Amino acid sequence: MAKKSKKAKQKMPLAYKPIGFALGWTSGTVAGMAFQKTWKVIRHEDNAPDALDRDRRWGEILLAAAIQGAIFAVVRSAVDRAGAKAIERSTGTWPVPDKGGRD
Repeated sequence: MAKKSKKAKQKMPLAYKPIGFALGWTSGTVAGMAFQKTWKVIRHEDNAPDALDRDRRWGEILLAAAIQGAIFAVVRSAVDRAGAKAIERSTGTWPVPDKGGRD
């Protein structure tokens, strides 16, 4: 029985990959929506500046990039953690066998 449990733990990361992919896609979508709403509150503009937008200043572009990166990292971490905890609750096994994670 111990061997079976060990094999199940080894296969979990492979089984988690499609779930992790779906969670990653979802977190990217949610982060994009959160950034758009945040930018609208901060600057009262519908569109955030793009790095190649000729009419925007460096400060605006870098501020938008910093805010977008922070929001993306927080949302991604929250969704990843919630997904891993859900897998652990349903299977009894943490989906990633080693410490450190994806980064």
